[in-house]
Amino acid sequence: MGIGDFVGSGDARLDSQLLFTAEIDKMTEVLRRTLLINGSRRENDAEHSWHIAVMALLFSEYALEPVDIGRVVQMCVVHDLVEIVAGDTFAYDEEGNRDKEERERKAADQLFSKLQPDQAAMIRSLWEEFDRMETADAKYAACMDRLQPFLHNTLTNGHTWVEGGTDCSMVEKRMDILREFMPKVYEWMRLNLRNGVEKGWLRP
Repeated sequence: MGIGDFVGSGDARLDSQLLFTAEIDKMTEVLRRTLLINGSRRENDAEHSWHIAVMALLFSEYALEPVDIGRVVQMCVVHDLVEIVAGDTFAYDEEGNRDKEERERKAADQLFSKLQPDQAAMIRSLWEEFDRMETADAKYAACMDRLQPFLHNTLTNGHTWVEGGTDCSMVEKRMDILREFMPKVYEWMRLNLRNGVEKGWLRP
């Protein structure tokens, strides 16, 4: 049972789309450090991507520049596809992040090549734009990517912060994009950073 059982349509383009769709089901197997809010288990990449895509529909009023929600949602749902091959790298893992860019570039080459060239280029372009965080859409998508696990940490006794022995300054640095692009939301984050330090979830 699995992709090996696929029966082709005889149309190369349709088959590539169907097989890619089956391939990305593997996102459900990529576990992140973030704990579900009910504390039952770690979330997976597919859940995270869905979550931030829905969040993108809600928070645009706090962005300093207008954003195209449709494009942002597209970035949200493709931004972690490469982790099917490269695996998830914990945001505060300095060692793991040293070669993350190279691992993910190779993963993109491998994964997106399963599609026809036009669709491979389209998805890769969205993924690369997200990573560069230069456009308003990419900045907003990145804010959602950072806000979601932050919120989870505030509701799970700082689970991933405690597990990683995380310094408050490390979290502040990662949240710089929210400070710059969504300052009102960042003010809420600052309150929760202080709370995290006071409760011992973050090192001062």
